[in-house]
Amino acid sequence: MKLYNFWRSGTSHRTRIALNLKGLGYEYLAVHLGKEAHLTDSFKAVNPQMLVPALELDDGEVLIQSPAIIEWLEDTHPAPALLPSDPGGRARVRALAAIVGNDIHPINNRRILEHLRKTFGADEAAINTWCGTWITAGFDAYEALLAADARRGRFSFGDTPTVADVYLIPQVESARRFQVDLLRWPLISAIDQACGELDSFRRAAPARQPDAA
Repeated sequence: MKLYNFWRSGTSHRTRIALNLKGLGYEYLAVHLGKEAHLTDSFKAVNPQMLVPALELDDGEVLIQSPAIIEWLEDTHPAPALLPSDPGGRARVRALAAIVGNDIHPINNRRILEHLRKTFGADEAAINTWCGTWITAGFDAYEALLAADARRGRFSFGDTPTVADVYLIPQVESARRFQVDLLRWPLISAIDQACGELDSFRRAAPARQPDAA
Protein backbone atom coordinates (compact mmCIF):
# COMPACT_ATOMS: atom_id res chain seq x y z
CA MET A 1 0.00 0.00 0.00
CA LYS A 2 1.00 3.61 -0.57
CA LEU A 3 0.00 6.41 1.77
CA TYR A 4 -0.06 9.90 0.33
CA ASN A 5 0.16 12.18 3.34
CA PHE A 6 1.80 15.15 5.01
CA TRP A 7 3.69 14.98 8.28
CA ARG A 8 1.71 17.67 10.11
CA SER A 9 -1.73 16.87 8.70
CA GLY A 10 -4.06 15.69 11.46
CA THR A 11 -6.02 13.46 9.11
CA SER A 12 -2.76 11.91 7.88
CA HIS A 13 -1.63 11.45 11.47
CA ARG A 14 -4.79 9.55 12.45
CA THR A 15 -4.50 7.35 9.38
CA ARG A 16 -0.89 6.48 10.22
CA ILE A 17 -1.94 5.54 13.76
CA ALA A 18 -4.68 3.24 12.46
CA LEU A 19 -2.35 1.55 9.98
CA ASN A 20 0.24 1.02 12.71
CA LEU A 21 -2.30 -0.37 15.17
CA LYS A 22 -3.40 -2.85 12.51
CA GLY A 23 0.22 -3.84 11.95
CA LEU A 24 0.15 -2.86 8.28
CA GLY A 25 3.15 -1.65 6.35
CA TYR A 26 2.92 1.06 3.72
CA GLU A 27 5.06 3.18 1.45
CA TYR A 28 5.21 6.75 2.74
CA LEU A 29 4.62 9.29 -0.04
CA ALA A 30 4.96 12.88 1.15
CA VAL A 31 2.64 15.52 -0.28
CA HIS A 32 3.98 18.89 0.87
CA LEU A 33 0.98 21.06 1.64
CA GLY A 34 3.13 24.12 2.32
CA LYS A 35 4.51 23.92 -1.21
CA GLU A 36 0.98 23.23 -2.54
CA ALA A 37 1.97 19.83 -3.91
CA HIS A 38 -1.62 18.73 -3.28
CA LEU A 39 -2.78 21.20 -5.97
CA THR A 40 -0.68 19.69 -8.76
CA ASP A 41 -2.20 17.80 -11.67
CA SER A 42 -0.27 14.69 -10.68
CA PHE A 43 -1.83 14.56 -7.23
CA LYS A 44 -5.25 15.55 -8.56
CA ALA A 45 -5.07 12.38 -10.65
CA VAL A 46 -4.68 10.45 -7.38
CA ASN A 47 -7.34 12.31 -5.42
CA PRO A 48 -9.67 14.69 -7.31
CA GLN A 49 -10.44 16.46 -4.02
CA MET A 50 -6.74 17.33 -3.73
CA LEU A 51 -6.57 16.57 -0.01
CA VAL A 52 -4.53 14.17 2.09
CA PRO A 53 -4.52 11.41 3.04
CA ALA A 54 -5.08 9.04 0.16
CA LEU A 55 -4.36 5.33 0.47
CA GLU A 56 -3.50 3.46 -2.70
CA LEU A 57 -4.15 -0.25 -2.34
CA ASP A 58 -2.04 -2.97 -3.89
CA ASP A 59 -4.59 -3.41 -6.71
CA GLY A 60 -4.39 0.30 -7.60
CA GLU A 61 -7.67 1.37 -6.00
CA VAL A 62 -7.36 4.65 -4.11
CA LEU A 63 -9.23 5.33 -0.89
CA ILE A 64 -9.73 8.94 0.26
CA GLN A 65 -11.07 10.62 3.41
CA SER A 66 -9.59 9.36 6.66
CA PRO A 67 -12.93 8.18 8.17
CA ALA A 68 -13.54 5.97 5.13
CA ILE A 69 -9.96 4.69 5.15
CA ILE A 70 -10.13 3.82 8.85
CA GLU A 71 -13.51 2.09 8.43
CA TRP A 72 -12.03 0.11 5.51
CA LEU A 73 -9.11 -0.93 7.69
CA GLU A 74 -11.50 -2.08 10.40
CA ASP A 75 -13.61 -4.03 7.89
CA THR A 76 -10.71 -5.70 6.10
CA HIS A 77 -8.32 -6.17 9.03
CA PRO A 78 -10.62 -6.72 12.02
CA ALA A 79 -7.87 -7.65 14.48
CA PRO A 80 -6.96 -5.88 16.60
CA ALA A 81 -10.39 -4.28 16.74
CA LEU A 82 -10.59 -0.52 16.98
CA LEU A 83 -14.31 -0.56 17.72
CA PRO A 84 -16.05 -2.31 20.65
CA SER A 85 -18.06 -5.43 19.93
CA ASP A 86 -21.37 -4.13 21.30
CA PRO A 87 -23.55 -1.57 19.46
CA GLY A 88 -23.68 0.82 22.41
CA GLY A 89 -19.93 0.82 22.77
CA ARG A 90 -19.43 1.32 19.06
CA ALA A 91 -21.79 4.29 19.09
CA ARG A 92 -19.96 5.77 22.06
CA VAL A 93 -16.55 5.46 20.40
CA ARG A 94 -17.84 6.85 17.11
CA ALA A 95 -19.37 9.81 18.92
CA LEU A 96 -16.08 10.65 20.61
CA ALA A 97 -14.27 10.39 17.28
CA ALA A 98 -16.90 12.61 15.66
CA ILE A 99 -16.33 15.37 18.22
CA VAL A 100 -12.82 15.62 16.82
CA GLY A 101 -13.43 14.63 13.21
CA ASN A 102 -16.64 16.61 12.64
CA ASP A 103 -16.64 19.49 15.11
CA ILE A 104 -13.03 20.46 15.87
CA HIS A 105 -10.70 19.53 13.05
CA PRO A 106 -12.63 20.73 9.96
CA ILE A 107 -12.74 24.36 11.08
CA ASN A 108 -9.11 24.33 12.22
CA ASN A 109 -7.49 22.69 9.21
CA ARG A 110 -4.95 24.31 6.93
CA ARG A 111 -7.23 25.58 4.17
CA ILE A 112 -9.54 27.28 6.67
CA LEU A 113 -6.61 28.90 8.44
CA GLU A 114 -5.09 30.03 5.14
CA HIS A 115 -8.42 31.62 4.23
CA LEU A 116 -8.49 33.47 7.55
CA ARG A 117 -4.96 34.72 6.95
CA LYS A 118 -5.37 35.76 3.32
CA THR A 119 -8.95 37.05 3.32
CA PHE A 120 -9.33 38.50 6.80
CA GLY A 121 -5.71 39.34 7.65
CA ALA A 122 -5.59 37.09 10.71
CA ASP A 123 -2.19 37.07 12.40
CA GLU A 124 -0.80 34.11 14.34
CA ALA A 125 -2.29 35.33 17.63
CA ALA A 126 -5.73 35.46 16.00
CA ILE A 127 -5.20 32.02 14.46
CA ASN A 128 -4.27 30.57 17.86
CA THR A 129 -7.35 32.15 19.42
CA TRP A 130 -9.58 30.79 16.64
CA CYS A 131 -8.22 27.27 16.96
CA GLY A 132 -8.21 27.39 20.75
CA THR A 133 -11.88 28.36 20.80
CA TRP A 134 -13.02 25.26 18.93
CA ILE A 135 -10.52 22.89 20.51
CA THR A 136 -11.66 24.01 23.95
CA ALA A 137 -15.34 23.56 23.11
CA GLY A 138 -14.74 20.07 21.76
CA PHE A 139 -12.35 18.95 24.46
CA ASP A 140 -14.69 20.20 27.20
CA ALA A 141 -17.39 17.91 25.82
CA TYR A 142 -14.97 15.01 25.29
CA GLU A 143 -13.66 15.32 28.85
CA ALA A 144 -17.21 15.41 30.27
CA LEU A 145 -18.16 12.27 28.36
CA LEU A 146 -15.04 10.51 29.61
CA ALA A 147 -15.81 11.48 33.21
CA ALA A 148 -19.35 10.12 32.96
CA ASP A 149 -18.42 6.79 31.35
CA ALA A 150 -17.99 3.85 33.72
CA ARG A 151 -16.27 1.87 30.95
CA ARG A 152 -13.45 4.36 30.54
CA GLY A 153 -10.09 2.76 31.25
CA ARG A 154 -6.56 3.77 30.30
CA PHE A 155 -7.88 4.90 26.93
CA SER A 156 -11.02 6.69 25.75
CA PHE A 157 -13.03 3.48 25.99
CA GLY A 158 -11.60 0.60 27.99
CA ASP A 159 -8.01 -0.53 28.26
CA THR A 160 -7.14 -0.86 24.59
CA PRO A 161 -6.98 1.86 21.93
CA THR A 162 -10.05 2.52 19.82
CA VAL A 163 -10.97 4.77 16.93
CA ALA A 164 -11.66 7.48 19.51
CA ASP A 165 -7.98 7.56 20.49
CA VAL A 166 -6.93 7.43 16.84
CA TYR A 167 -8.79 10.72 16.37
CA LEU A 168 -7.99 12.27 19.74
CA ILE A 169 -4.20 12.12 19.76
CA PRO A 170 -3.62 14.12 16.54
CA GLN A 171 -5.97 16.76 17.93
CA VAL A 172 -3.95 16.89 21.14
CA GLU A 173 -0.88 17.44 18.98
CA SER A 174 -2.72 20.25 17.24
CA ALA A 175 -3.73 21.78 20.57
CA ARG A 176 -0.07 21.99 21.55
CA ARG A 177 0.78 23.55 18.21
CA PHE A 178 -1.80 26.30 18.76
CA GLN A 179 -0.69 26.87 22.36
CA VAL A 180 -3.78 25.49 24.06
CA ASP A 181 -3.17 24.64 27.73
CA LEU A 182 -3.98 20.95 28.17
CA LEU A 183 -4.02 21.15 31.98
CA ARG A 184 -7.71 21.96 31.66
CA TRP A 185 -8.39 18.32 30.64
CA PRO A 186 -6.69 15.81 32.97
CA LEU A 187 -8.49 12.77 31.55
CA ILE A 188 -7.53 13.62 27.97
CA SER A 189 -3.98 14.28 29.13
CA ALA A 190 -3.83 10.86 30.82
CA ILE A 191 -5.02 9.18 27.63
CA ASP A 192 -2.41 11.10 25.65
CA GLN A 193 0.25 9.78 28.01
CA ALA A 194 -1.04 6.19 27.73
CA CYS A 195 -1.06 6.38 23.93
CA GLY A 196 2.43 7.86 23.96
CA GLU A 197 3.67 4.67 25.57
CA LEU A 198 2.61 2.63 22.52
CA ASP A 199 4.93 2.20 19.56
CA SER A 200 2.03 2.47 17.09
CA PHE A 201 1.32 6.00 18.27
CA ARG A 202 4.96 7.03 18.66
CA ARG A 203 5.88 5.97 15.12
CA ALA A 204 2.93 7.93 13.70
CA ALA A 205 3.88 11.19 15.42
CA PRO A 206 4.44 14.14 13.07
CA ALA A 207 8.01 14.76 14.21
CA ARG A 208 8.93 11.17 13.36
CA GLN A 209 7.92 11.41 9.69
CA PRO A 210 10.52 11.62 6.90
CA ASP A 211 9.16 14.93 5.57
CA ALA A 212 8.99 16.63 8.98
CA ALA A 213 10.30 20.17 8.79
